[in-house]
Amino acid sequence: MDPRPAIFSQANQRCDNVAKGIEIRNAHFPGRAPIDAYGNGGFRFADMSHRGSLLCLPSGIYGWDMLQGDALTPDRFQKVLDEAAEIEVLLVGTGTELRPLPAELKAALRAKQISSDPMSTGAAVRTFNIMLSESRAVAAALIAV
Repeated sequence: MDPRPAIFSQANQRCDNVAKGIEIRNAHFPGRAPIDAYGNGGFRFADMSHRGSLLCLPSGIYGWDMLQGDALTPDRFQKVLDEAAEIEVLLVGTGTELRPLPAELKAALRAKQISSDPMSTGAAVRTFNIMLSESRAVAAALIAV
C-alpha cells in the first residue's frame, strides 16, 4: 500500500486550513504619486510596481480590473464617480490606441462635473504626471499596455 496519497491529502488539508485564515484585500497606494514607467502589462510608481490597469485618484492609486478590449461603462468607473468632488479632469488611457468614450460614460462623468479626456495610455501617463506636478485636481484611469 502506497502511503503517498494519504500524506498528500493531509498536506492539502493543512493548506486549506491555512488559506481559510487569509483575508485578501484590495491593495492600494494611499496617496498621489507620478507614474515612473509603464509597459509590459503594468506600471511603476512610488518605488513599487503593479501588474495590470490602474485608477489614480485623489485617495490613492488602485488596481483596476480592466483590459484593452473591455467595455468602458459607467460601472467600471464607479470609484471615480465616488470621488467626483475632488476631480475636475479624468484622463482615460485607453491602451495602445485611442478609443472614444461611450456617450453613457461621458454623461455620467459630466453629471458629476468631471471633464473627461480619452487618449492612449502613454499620453495619459505623461499628461497625468504634468497635471499632478501642477497640483491640479486630476485623476487617471490607465489601461495597462
